[in-house]
Amino acid sequence: MMTNTPPLKEIIDEFDLGAKKSLGQHFLLDLNITHKIARLAGVEAGDLVLEIGPGPGGLTRALLAAGAEVVAVERDARCVAALETLHEFYPGKLCVIEGDALSINEPAILEQRTAKIIANLPYNISTELLIKWLKQGNMLWSRMALMFQKEVADRILAVSGTKAYGRLSIISQAASTPARAFDLPPQAFTPPPKVSSSVVLFDPPAVQPKNLDALEHITRAAFSQRRKMLRTSLKPVFGDRLEKALDAAGVRGTQRAEEISVDQFKTLAALYADKTS
Repeated sequence: MMTNTPPLKEIIDEFDLGAKKSLGQHFLLDLNITHKIARLAGVEAGDLVLEIGPGPGGLTRALLAAGAEVVAVERDARCVAALETLHEFYPGKLCVIEGDALSINEPAILEQRTAKIIANLPYNISTELLIKWLKQGNMLWSRMALMFQKEVADRILAVSGTKAYGRLSIISQAASTPARAFDLPPQAFTPPPKVSSSVVLFDPPAVQPKNLDALEHITRAAFSQRRKMLRTSLKPVFGDRLEKALDAAGVRGTQRAEEISVDQFKTLAALYADKTS
């Protein structure tokens, strides 16, 4: 439901919302794009949405207009004040929390409810937030639609054997089903970043993955020196059990990390978790 909210430019001027480089702010103000994100994320009336870094509220407006209940976490006090103006137009539909997204307790602020997480993420903390949410899994989120630098999106979606493939690819694809929705040029943002951006959709897997902590540990060791053979990079992790673990995963010791599939890394993580339990 659309309402007669004041233009974003007026809000930006009124609250002096010049983007702060220290907070990684690049505001998305094009309402056609924000409504597209809400639509592709499948936002419907009655949905609960967690939004991180809403800034002046361009995407927030699209989510509210789609009928969602929005919990918005914003670190910048200026933006918090600007977002509060939306209460008049969407009474009871918006909760604004001033705080750092890296330190919030999502289940607590969502009152243990499952939400969609939709955000134009601050680029300087985007991967850290993604890993945090992937590890919480479908107890926290039913879908995510997140904006990243295009290079980060490429890494999330990369397949084995490619240059972009790495730890982020494996953890993302083990804990979700990610898909690129669309790309955006720098000119879509205010101020324009130096790079292009991508919206990535994440759906939870049919079965919630186990051993994500072990998968983090294994991939950190495997990719810390990615040109090393796995029999060398994983020796400190598995010790004398290495050859048995590699055989069980269908991996040769002479292979390197970027050659190993997500499923093979999941098998190695399960074996490591059994070793340490």
